[in-house]
Amino acid sequence: MYLPPQFNPKDLAHALTLMREHAFASLISIDDNGLPYVTNLPLHVQEGSGVGEQPLILLGHVAKPNPHWRYLQARSQAVVTFMGPHAYMSPQVYPDLARVPTWNYLTVHCTVQATLIEDAAAKDALLKTLIGDHEPAYAAQWRGLGEEFQHKMLAGIVGFELKVTDLQCKLKLNQHRPEAHAAMKAIYQAGNENEQALARWMERLGMEPQG
Repeated sequence: MYLPPQFNPKDLAHALTLMREHAFASLISIDDNGLPYVTNLPLHVQEGSGVGEQPLILLGHVAKPNPHWRYLQARSQAVVTFMGPHAYMSPQVYPDLARVPTWNYLTVHCTVQATLIEDAAAKDALLKTLIGDHEPAYAAQWRGLGEEFQHKMLAGIVGFELKVTDLQCKLKLNQHRPEAHAAMKAIYQAGNENEQALARWMERLGMEPQG
């Protein structure tokens, strides 16, 4: 993606935070006609145990009727995008009039290598990981559904492990225009959920008002 240096945080921790807080991602592959094929789905972000050891891994699954897993099987390289909060920015945040509006947004793009997970036990472990992310209390209900029902449900999905081979994080918050930060933050703090989230990211990035 287009990534001007002022919007590139260079800190993997910011990317990991964004990916976990906005885990509903877009998985993009090439279909059999050579066109992009997109599936929107939640992904679990799994870090390696240390620098230079295990790579960053994304875990997820699709319904078996969804052909996306076949595209991953045929062409294992894919792209995953995570979109965080985003909002319009009015030029009224500047002290002068010779300005134009823009859109602020936070996003992560990952290039990945996919490995399918088709073994029932491995898929069950994957589901428990996702349950742990979104509703840990459901794990007891899942265990109580009985093996026959569980096997039926597991047979209806194909899991996958996506090894991240390249990651780009873009935090576009007008960092290079400090004269606008005070007014922009005030507007965002009084705005909708997305705008308030951007204001919190301004604080996280240490974007102090000028003056």
